[in-house]
Amino acid sequence: MTNIATNDQGQGAGRPWVVCLCAEWCGTCRDYRPLFRAVAAAHPQWRFAWVDIDDHADIADAFDVETFPTLLMAGADGTRFLGPLLPHAETLARMLGALQAPKPSSRDVEQLLAALETTPAAFALALELP
Repeated sequence: MTNIATNDQGQGAGRPWVVCLCAEWCGTCRDYRPLFRAVAAAHPQWRFAWVDIDDHADIADAFDVETFPTLLMAGADGTRFLGPLLPHAETLARMLGALQAPKPSSRDVEQLLAALETTPAAFALALELP
């Protein structure tokens, strides 16, 4: 089962990421996944990733996720948002249109983004996930 997914398809390296830190056991996360995909389809200027915090503890544990979904919006220029967000497509879409200026990313954020950059095609968001 694939539990990291992205809409990168190996193209557009350098675009910033929207990363959803979730868990397969979380009903809210499972309900949010198709909405997250819809927002990804409508915002090609971003790359979207779905990271299961249990399956990928090596890159997700440092974030101490307690509320689902937790989102990270970051890129090479820094971090624009990291925290819980209501699981509504409209909320995420509005937020993408009104993000704050980037701040320097923590080492943990840089490590997570590096993991996504290493093999983005292996985590295609377009894949149907269980």
